[in-house]
Amino acid sequence: MSTPPFGHAILFSEMTPAPSFAADFHSWYDEEHIPIRMKCAGFVSGQRYKSDADDGFLAVYEMTDLSALASPDYKTVKEQPSERARWMLKNVHGFTRYLGREIYRSALKTADAPDAPVLFAVWFQVPTDRAAEFNDWYEQEHIPLLMRCPDWKAVRRFQINDGEPQPWTHLALHYLGSMDALQSPEREAARKTAWRDKLAAEPWFKGHYSVFERHRERHIGVSTGT
Repeated sequence: MSTPPFGHAILFSEMTPAPSFAADFHSWYDEEHIPIRMKCAGFVSGQRYKSDADDGFLAVYEMTDLSALASPDYKTVKEQPSERARWMLKNVHGFTRYLGREIYRSALKTADAPDAPVLFAVWFQVPTDRAAEFNDWYEQEHIPLLMRCPDWKAVRRFQINDGEPQPWTHLALHYLGSMDALQSPEREAARKTAWRDKLAAEPWFKGHYSVFERHRERHIGVSTGT
């Protein structure tokens, strides 16, 4: 891939179509919904995923920064949807929408790490006065231990600026070569350290975990990522 697929901000959005219109949903998403966004200034790429837990689908939009959502062309896309888009957005369920600013990115083990077949999303709601230690633990200990697993290809962390329906403050996206990484001895070791046990004893330390499988090919936008 000649164009770097990552930006410095993401739009993380989930939708679940009913089985009765799932085929039309995928056609609309791949032929209209993502392509018109990829023409907007500041959009680097878009990748879809299928939830491992239910019938939901995720799209992760990569942007140069969150200002991409304030551009005139994106405002037109949002404020003047097609009739087909209006119908779809009215009839899907399981909707989520989060805006994240990248605060950390690990080295990529392989050039194709951004398109790893499995995306593991980990959410936390961290009190402001505990964020510094939480970030230090995650980046100085937790990620290095996870990255010892051959199938742990990359990790990115985000500060959540806005979103619904949950009040999450931090998101980690883990790019995995296979589902086996989640049962690996390296992950088990990363979850059994003294530092993690210390944080886990605090009432706010309750992660929410979601697993997704890559769905179809990445869409490339008009802007260049890094």
